[in-house]
Amino acid sequence: MRKILLLTGFMSLLGLTASAQSAYKVGVGVRLNYGYGLSVKYNMTQKKSVEGIVYTRWKGVNITGLYQIHAPAFKTAGWRWYYGVGGHIGFWRDGPRYGNPWFDNYNAYTVIGGDGILGLEYTFREIPLNLSLDWKPAINLIGYQGLWLDDVAVTVRFAIK
Repeated sequence: MRKILLLTGFMSLLGLTASAQSAYKVGVGVRLNYGYGLSVKYNMTQKKSVEGIVYTRWKGVNITGLYQIHAPAFKTAGWRWYYGVGGHIGFWRDGPRYGNPWFDNYNAYTVIGGDGILGLEYTFREIPLNLSLDWKPAINLIGYQGLWLDDVAVTVRFAIK
């Protein structure tokens, strides 16, 4: 009896996952990486979106804009993978006092650069929730120049149809 209940529960969970969809127009939520941030994602079509991200790092703030291309993932409704490009502007201080372990001085920087993004997202059908996991490498071209490959984040969004 216990095996039948477990099998029934597992099959029900698979059915819920298979019936999920990725269609939402706007997603607003929290991005969690080395700092905390706000993410607003607007799906222009099923395959194209733009995302704005404002987040803190090194006791400063970064503002990022991204253009993304989406495709179905795992041949299951609700799952999409995406990639894209964009840019950022950041205002932060360096030095160990401000949480940046690579610098010894205490200068303030305004940086401008380019970003890439590669990620996977899931949108629930039953509740207005979108979850994503992504990697967002960035290069600073103006201000402090450098390549940052460590930005991996989880984003939780309220999905508005």
